[in-house]
Amino acid sequence: MMNASSDFVRDAIVGLTSTSSGLARIEGWNIVVDTERNPNHVAVIAGGGAGHEPAHGGYVGDGMLGAAVVGEVYTSPSVDAVLTAIRAVAGPAGVLLIIKNYTGDRLNFGLAAEIARGEGVNVEIVVVADDVALPRGGKVGARGLAGVVFVHKVAGAAASRGRPLDVVTRWAKLTAESVATMGVALSAGTVPAAGVPNFDLGEDEIEWGLGIHGEPGLERSALLSANDIAKRLTHQVVTEGKVRAGEKVALLINGLGATPPCELDIVAGEIVKAVTERGIDIERVWTGNFLTALDTHGCSVSVLKLSDGMTELLDAITHAPAWPGSSVRNVPSKIAVVPRPDDPADLRDEQFHAMSTTDSLLFLSLKAAAQAMLDAEVPLTELDRIVGDGDLGTSLARGARSIFAQLSHVESPFSVSKLLRDIGAKIRETVGGTSGPLYSIMFLRAASYLDGRDTLTAIDWAQAFSAAVDGVQTVGGAVPGDCTMLDALLPASIKLARELEQNAEPLEAFTNALNVAKEGTAATVDIRASLGRSSYIGERAVGHVDPGAYAVTLWMEAVHDVLQTAATTGPSASNERRLNP
Repeated sequence: MMNASSDFVRDAIVGLTSTSSGLARIEGWNIVVDTERNPNHVAVIAGGGAGHEPAHGGYVGDGMLGAAVVGEVYTSPSVDAVLTAIRAVAGPAGVLLIIKNYTGDRLNFGLAAEIARGEGVNVEIVVVADDVALPRGGKVGARGLAGVVFVHKVAGAAASRGRPLDVVTRWAKLTAESVATMGVALSAGTVPAAGVPNFDLGEDEIEWGLGIHGEPGLERSALLSANDIAKRLTHQVVTEGKVRAGEKVALLINGLGATPPCELDIVAGEIVKAVTERGIDIERVWTGNFLTALDTHGCSVSVLKLSDGMTELLDAITHAPAWPGSSVRNVPSKIAVVPRPDDPADLRDEQFHAMSTTDSLLFLSLKAAAQAMLDAEVPLTELDRIVGDGDLGTSLARGARSIFAQLSHVESPFSVSKLLRDIGAKIRETVGGTSGPLYSIMFLRAASYLDGRDTLTAIDWAQAFSAAVDGVQTVGGAVPGDCTMLDALLPASIKLARELEQNAEPLEAFTNALNVAKEGTAATVDIRASLGRSSYIGERAVGHVDPGAYAVTLWMEAVHDVLQTAATTGPSASNERRLNP
């Protein structure tokens, strides 16, 4: 039940703030804030993609979160969204960001934290990686699942008592390190924009160890009884969580969105029985929908090994509407919307060297690349649905629209570097997930390289491309062979620069660069991913091309067509070998 898929997240937040006094939405942003929090206390901020309700907005309120930043469905919020939340609630005590261990969340929240620190805000980050269905080592590490709710509760309670940032952070880290979670599903959730489940299960099949973004699990088996499901989940979380007989724990039996309460109660009873039979003391247990995966039929189990003082923080009163036993949800007299906080960058007076004429080929290339992403939205979404979380096509299409919007405001003369910098900022603002910050960094690095240059040769553009790709590699941490967009980008940038330095014609050099990008993309079919969402499903992603790398070949091909047309119909290149015909 929705109005439009494009308004899905915003409408959900409006509904939440319409029915919960003390909660408000920041104007123009999918951010929920606690308007009644003590501004002198540490502000605890969490967030991630939508589709996990009641997380994360439902946990905003005194005793839990000061703000929740919500991205599009299964997509990390943008850097600017996180930064806006920090600016809105940060006080003298500082800010703690609690995030789940996903690349997009780490990138967007991490970059926002760096910017905020530069503005004088004391910011700490705690990453939650409680999934025990996957190895906890390696480049990616375990995913963040429903155990993050325990971290919200403990950290929020400590903050509401006026504890300093280092103490609140220490409690959050201890909780994150002490919780283990594993999930099981009988069906997959359906992303509103896609309209189909993220993966298919037979009537007699179940998926073990799935993520919360529609990623398939690591194993599929025949449907088992609730007793057998509970035994396996209990064994995994207790063993991997290193919980021994005689130790005290809290349990969270979490529905994934479409599990009837009676089924969840059956599983909960079996979980309690299985844990008790191991001689483990259950001090607290909660059952219900705490962190869902849209309409997934299934559940997850989290076991938290309790330390001294932790139970008291779990029991502390909170006004967050989604926590069991919280205060009555009174309907506010009007929907609360608070203004967006000022951006210190708006006050800067930056000087840019303007180009004397409009570089028409740059505009044509940008428009062609953006149009290619709009045209590929559906196939990229479908491909990413198979090996990831299904949001890549939507994210890149959103970025493409932001490019068109930015180009529509440019007048001649203009600065190439400023245009690229503005596009990077717009993408950072509008596109979440992993794609947003990485493509934003590409534009920003290219802009920095081209700053102050009034004559741009093909070699200049190749070096700007290399700087952009270097930015992706530095921030994302990937290398060729990790099965990411870098498998296409890096060989293409190296090839383009090398051939131009050897005096190849620009079109020939770009053609060869496109070809090696395609070769690098094709090679990802046989690679087990080391980074990104595809890494979570292991061998099951092998046999499918990496969506991010494939997207690179599509927009490079679109730019190639522009260059080819220009070479055929435009004036011949000058001795300076400019890309502009």
